[in-house]
Parts: sequence; structure tokens; C-alpha cells
Amino acid sequence: MVNRTPVIAVIGAGIAGLEAARQLAALGYEPVLIEKAPVAGGHVAEWNRLFPDMTPASEVIRPLLEQTSGIRTCLDTEIASINRLKDGFNLVLSDGSSLICQAVLFATGFHLFDASKKEEYGYGIYDRVITNRDLEQWFNTRHDPRVDHPKAVGFVHCVGSRDIKAGNAQCSKVCCITAIKQAIEIKEEFPDAEVYCFYMDLRLFGKKYEDFYIKAQRDYGIHFIRGRVSEVGEAIDGRVVVKAEDTLSGKPVRVTLDLLVLMAGIVCNPDAQHYAREIGATVDEDGFLKSRNNLAAITESSRPGVFFAGACTGAKTVPETLAEARSAALAIHQYLSKRG
Repeated sequence: MVNRTPVIAVIGAGIAGLEAARQLAALGYEPVLIEKAPVAGGHVAEWNRLFPDMTPASEVIRPLLEQTSGIRTCLDTEIASINRLKDGFNLVLSDGSSLICQAVLFATGFHLFDASKKEEYGYGIYDRVITNRDLEQWFNTRHDPRVDHPKAVGFVHCVGSRDIKAGNAQCSKVCCITAIKQAIEIKEEFPDAEVYCFYMDLRLFGKKYEDFYIKAQRDYGIHFIRGRVSEVGEAIDGRVVVKAEDTLSGKPVRVTLDLLVLMAGIVCNPDAQHYAREIGATVDEDGFLKSRNNLAAITESSRPGVFFAGACTGAKTVPETLAEARSAALAIHQYLSKRG
């Protein structure tokens, strides 16, 4: 029997989990958010501004937190096990409690690729090589001596994505636009700095993304160099020496930088893979969770009662993630309605 108020376990309290929980509560269900971090908000809560309009991330996070304040949220909590029951699921949590629910929504998000695995770029070796996450933290806190009035800054796209050797052939989808956003932010903070973006090719598919790219060149004078970085070294003074080939001009490029930012790609959260296998859902060849149908049922798994939202199935933008969260809530509602 389905409970009078069906309980829905929402794994992950990033923007996908928060939005889905909000929608499920509005539909009359009892969502329970389970988040292993000590705070809700996920990756977006760690960002400063969002592309392409430079909207403060807090303007997205704050309303979601306010609108889900009455929903049961288990922070700093992991899932010890998931078991399928006749009419639902039993989740055993890390605090020893159990949660009986009628459906499970994976909103487990993503991990950033470990840039230290690409030793040729020097992350963890050279002090002035940082990642996109490190830079985003600086925009929020201004506490990192490595980002101290740089005169030359470089961004390397596709670090750990579109890279068969790294085990990630897929495109991370948001790296190009994130690099442009962060490059603009650097120029706003340090107008005299020379800023370079090293890219394979630019994938700017979203609304206003192309305009954002043109603005970066026209209004901020950011240099875009098409070509993979072939070598990163350290000069005697501690600055970073970058060698690449400009494939458009056919000429080698060598620049000395005060700061090199690696755009670490998006990979699937390994916790999501573990939970999916435990519950009988499928992990796709790219490491992300596999939807029942990539065209018509992206939020549904191949297992009844198991649903997906957001970056657990692949790299997503903020608007896509929020839209999927709403879609997943509706899919869960339709699923439970048919069960009676």
C-alpha cells in the first residue's frame, strides 16, 4: 500500500534536489532531502556569479533554501544501503536510522575531475597553477595569495574532459562558458592583466553564450588561442611558462604567466554510481547514470520508482538542472498516481 502521504527520498541537496523537493511538496508529497555535506546548495552555492548574465549565485540558492526550509533535510548524512521493498525502498542512513519511501530521486550532481592526474599541467606541482574551483573560491573570499594582482593569466580548457587518456571522452559542456566568465571576472578585478584562453574549440550553445564570448574579446581584450597546451613549466621566479601551438596561425606560442587556471571537467559523482548499482539502476558507458530514454525519459531510470535530475546523468547548466528537477517531480507524481 502507498502511504497516505507518499515519502520521496531525494538524494542530494544541490539545486536539483532542492527544486525537486520544492515541487514534490507542492504536489502533496513528503520529500526527504539527504545530503552528505554539512550544508545544502551543492556546487552552485560555492560559485560567485553565474553565466551569462553574471547573476550572483546567491540569487538562485537563497530562494531555494527559503522555499524548502520546512522540508525534512538530513545534512551531513550518507546512505549506508538501499534495499528494494515490495512497495518501495528502505534507505539505511549513516546515523543508523531507516527511511521507508515510495520513490527515490537521484540528484547527486557531479564531481570535478582531479586536475593533478594531468601532471603535464602542473597542478599540485607548481604553486601558481590552480583550478576553476580554486579561482571561484577566491572570487568569494579574496583569500588566496596566488591570485595577487597578476599581470598575465591563462585558462586551459578541457582538462580531464574530451580526453580519452583521462578516461573521459565526453564534453563537460559548461567549461568553455565558465572559462569566459572567469576570464572576464579577472579582467574586471585586474584591468591591466593580459588574459589568455587556450581551447580546442569553443562550444557555446546556450542563450547569450556567443554574445558573451564576443564581449570577452571586444570589451575586455581577452586573447583566445586555439590549440592544446603542450607543456607547462616553472620559471626561476616562480611564474608559469606555457607552451602551445596556435592551430589557426600554425605558429608556436610561449607565454609566461603569473597564474594558470585549469578548467577541470565534470565527471559523475562516484557515490551516485555506487547507489545506482545497489538499487539496480544502470551506469552508462560515460560513467554517468543511464536514463531509460535519452530523448523522452531523461529523468527516469530503467527501474520503476527510481528517478534522476540534474548532472547525475551528464553535464548540465543551471537552467537545465532546474528544468529537469521540475520534470522529475512531475514524473514521480505520474508514477505514484498510476499506482493508486
